[in-house]
Amino acid sequence: MKYKFLVVAAVLFFTTAFASALFDYFHAKSDGSNIKLEWKTGEENNLRHFVIERKSVNTDYIQIATIAPKGSNSFYSFYDENAYKTSSGLVFVYRVKIVENDNSFSYSKEVSVSHAISGVKRTWGSIKAMFR
Repeated sequence: MKYKFLVVAAVLFFTTAFASALFDYFHAKSDGSNIKLEWKTGEENNLRHFVIERKSVNTDYIQIATIAPKGSNSFYSFYDENAYKTSSGLVFVYRVKIVENDNSFSYSKEVSVSHAISGVKRTWGSIKAMFR
């Protein structure tokens, strides 16, 4: 019994459990004009989908993407290509909403990213968006 406890404690140290998914890690970084989010799951059970949410310091979370699950031990990445279009700040906070098949849900930890885009890039991106 003593050894089983040590093994379970070691697993909990390296993974974080959220509802029906175990996250090995979740992080985000500024990557050129985009923000790249990455996470890896351990076990996935009874999982409907992931919802990526973003906010800036003084705003509420908004949903920016829905990602289908791939199964246990999967790697996920998502590029937020619209972060530079917002004018509400240069620090963004992300989280992943883990939605189960019965529509219950939980959230991952929050990760913050400081994102610097030139004013020219931000303006040009907004102009291009108007003509799509």
